[in-house]
Amino acid sequence: QVQLVESGGGVVQPGGSLRLSCTASGRIFTINAMAWYRQAPGKERQLVAAITSGGNTNYADSVKGRFTISRDNAKNTVYLQMNSLKPEDTAVYYCNADVKLTPRYDYHYWGLGTQVTVSS
Repeated sequence: QVQLVESGGGVVQPGGSLRLSCTASGRIFTINAMAWYRQAPGKERQLVAAITSGGNTNYADSVKGRFTISRDNAKNTVYLQMNSLKPEDTAVYYCNADVKLTPRYDYHYWGLGTQVTVSS
């Protein structure tokens, strides 16, 4: 069993910053890509940013230049540094990890989510 635990959400004013963290634990052989998604009320879940085990990244157009994804492979942890936050960034942010449980078998796991609210 693998668990993803997110932290770092909260309430921030427009223009502010937050840093989200997500740590994977359990019977992990290795982790391939890790990513952050978000879901606003009444909307579908969407990809925010992703990072491969080698450090290659991609971002949604709406967050490019403001958000930075990074990871610490030794700690099985992925981060999302969010700067210049806007009210439209308000959402529940979910961590996703493509975890290899064995050399041949991998599975995508989700965290429970952390709320980010950008409001004055």
